[in-house]
Amino acid sequence: MDFNTPVKELYGVGEKIEKYLHSGGLFSVKDLIYHFPRAYQNRGDIREINDITAYNEFHSYILTIASEPKVAMVRRGMNIMKFRAFDGTGTVHITYFNQNYLKDVFNVGATFRFWGKITQEKRTLCMTSPAYEPILPTKALAPLVPVYPLFSGLNQKFLAKLISEAINNLPSFLVDYLPSEIRLKNNLCTLGYALKNIHLPDSEQALSTSIRRLTFDELFIFALSISKMKKAQKEEAAPIIYDTDISPLLKLLSYTPTGAQLKAIEEISLDLCPKNAKGQCVPMNRIVVGDVGSGKTLCACAAAYMVCKNGFQCALMAPTEILAHQHYDSLLPFFKELNITCELLTGSTPAKAKKEILGRLKSGETKLIIGTHALIQSSVEFDSLALAITDEQHRFGAKQRAILSKKGLCAHTLVMSATPIPRTLSFMIYGDLDISLINEMPPGRKKVSTYVVDESYRERLNAFIKKQVESGHQVYIVCPSVEEKRDDMDNTVDYDPFSLALEDNQPPLKAAVEYAQSLQNDIFPDLNIAFIHGKLKPKEKDAIMMSFANGEIDVLVSTTVIEVGVNVPNSTLMIVENAERFGLSQLHQLRGRVGRGSSQSYCVLVSDSKSEKAIERLNIMKTVYDGYSIAERDLQMRGPGDFFASGTSIRQSGDTGLGISKSCQDTELVFSAFESAKNLLSLDPNLQDEKNKALKHELSNFLNEKTSTIN
Repeated sequence: MDFNTPVKELYGVGEKIEKYLHSGGLFSVKDLIYHFPRAYQNRGDIREINDITAYNEFHSYILTIASEPKVAMVRRGMNIMKFRAFDGTGTVHITYFNQNYLKDVFNVGATFRFWGKITQEKRTLCMTSPAYEPILPTKALAPLVPVYPLFSGLNQKFLAKLISEAINNLPSFLVDYLPSEIRLKNNLCTLGYALKNIHLPDSEQALSTSIRRLTFDELFIFALSISKMKKAQKEEAAPIIYDTDISPLLKLLSYTPTGAQLKAIEEISLDLCPKNAKGQCVPMNRIVVGDVGSGKTLCACAAAYMVCKNGFQCALMAPTEILAHQHYDSLLPFFKELNITCELLTGSTPAKAKKEILGRLKSGETKLIIGTHALIQSSVEFDSLALAITDEQHRFGAKQRAILSKKGLCAHTLVMSATPIPRTLSFMIYGDLDISLINEMPPGRKKVSTYVVDESYRERLNAFIKKQVESGHQVYIVCPSVEEKRDDMDNTVDYDPFSLALEDNQPPLKAAVEYAQSLQNDIFPDLNIAFIHGKLKPKEKDAIMMSFANGEIDVLVSTTVIEVGVNVPNSTLMIVENAERFGLSQLHQLRGRVGRGSSQSYCVLVSDSKSEKAIERLNIMKTVYDGYSIAERDLQMRGPGDFFASGTSIRQSGDTGLGISKSCQDTELVFSAFESAKNLLSLDPNLQDEKNKALKHELSNFLNEKTSTIN
């Protein structure tokens, strides 16, 4: 067995199971080993029955079977098994459904470790379908039990068994590719120890140590890959845009661009027409980062104009149809005045119109095309694509950017993002992109008045919602979850040593679906209320957002899917429920959804949290309005993990190959990983040294996997 061994060669994997594993992206032993748990059941936290301070919490109990299991038929297809178990402090009635075979497992006098919830029904303590493990003198029970992400056809027990088999064979084939001096300098464990203890941790400390090593590895390899990509980019030749004069465009504006906008445009023009170019130039790979409303679109418009006036084509890709329509509606008047053909292509473009648009694109007649993912379909061909622009980059990964830019001959790439990133992290988060910062807001824009309130303000808050709607305005309400949380079938408690620890007795979560229904039925029956969340189909989301933008919806209840949304100047109130559950940068993004018109706008953060840290974080939002300052404070208080996990280019659904880094709250570890990669490449740029042979192989695998996902 080695990393490349197909999963079908593992014991118990037949043709059917193989298909299930493949559907989840698990093809080899390596895939299994790197399929990390999503959570852990902390079964080492043993309680006694009389220790219960609150019911409905998951804990472990060492219990002895007190009575013979009795099975009864409830109805056809449903039977129930009950028995009693006890410890030195009390007795519990345990119930299982449709598991008659367990009557031969739970023998009177046998002792088990049970994991589950104890509830009270009248005066009787009960447990329903708890996980169980026999107490044996020859086998110590693991304190932390992994729970894996599942997919159709597999259960936890079988997947855990497969992964355990692979882990037990690790020593025979594992090579630790990280140079020993880097490992020792950063106080990291060996790769074998890390992989074993991420799946089968001996203790919380062992798990934390393992996560630290694997996080370092991901960031270290990512940093090396960025260097490789930049080196490859410098060897390519992109079209030179000789005429970069945008004065005809600027004359059409009804306002004067800010200094930050003009600086970004100048940086773009230098990329497109470098002064030292001798017949060729390196492809631009730039991101324009700025707060909502800071004027990033003008920079993209200027870049598109430079390219199109030189006879080349430009494509602008937005994440949703409604955003694509907004860009088209705002840019068309300018390009029409400048005699440049501009068209719109989305998934809902009628077949006949689409065919005609594709023909004009291929012939070169259309110079600027604005659209959605429809632009990266194989049927879309360009005559001379020289610039690919993507809006809201955290909705597109490197994969989509590459597909679009490859439709041209080494096309330049420009990305727009409204997610301010701390300067200390920006070179990592946007590792393969040069950065233009727009840190200046257009004059005259009103600040969004921000308040922090608790549940006692609910009646006044509802009255304020009513007042805003009666004044002709619209309201956003953001909830942290889609639906009310149900009992987890895995009896799982999330355990993440790197995550921001949540306080005990957290305020209950507001859920978008149920809350919207409650508002419509019980509180505002005369208002038009809708909800939107990430589980809806794209067309459904677009339709709802279009209705909201058109003023047909009074109150939109949502998850953070509207964090990147449309421009609705008529929306003047943003309410964020359970605000303590969001990062500062995310709250700032949400606040940016309002205050886009001439009317005074408001952001109300609702939280019943008693945590001093949570209160401190929320109070920052009342006084700080600059996105970069907020991002720096977020980094200080929460670490870099929030930026890796909340929609930045480093976390792109497999595009980068990163996963466990989303949990990292250790700023020093992140910096160390990138600094170590930089130092190593300064000594051995091509990893030719014999001691770096294994690392070079690992990097090659990483780059090949990344390329295959793009292709």
